[in-house]
Amino acid sequence: MPNMNEIREMARPLGVRSTRMRKADLIRAIQRAEGNFDCYGTATVEECDQEECLWREECFKESVAEDIR
Repeated sequence: MPNMNEIREMARPLGVRSTRMRKADLIRAIQRAEGNFDCYGTATVEECDQEECLWREECFKESVAEDIR
C-alpha cells in the first residue's frame, strides 16, 4: 500500500490539494477526482462491489479499525 507521500503524489495530477488532509480524507478525495465512489474506510463486514479499487484491501482494514474506535 502506498505511504502518505506516495498518496500525495497520486493526488497532485488529479488536482487534489493534500495539505493538512488525513490519509482517509485524501484517499476519498482521490476517489472522487477519479469519478469513483468516495467510500474508503466505510465498508461493512468486508462487503464491497468495487473489485478493481486500488484501496480495497486497506479499506477493509480501515473499516474494521473505525468499528473498534
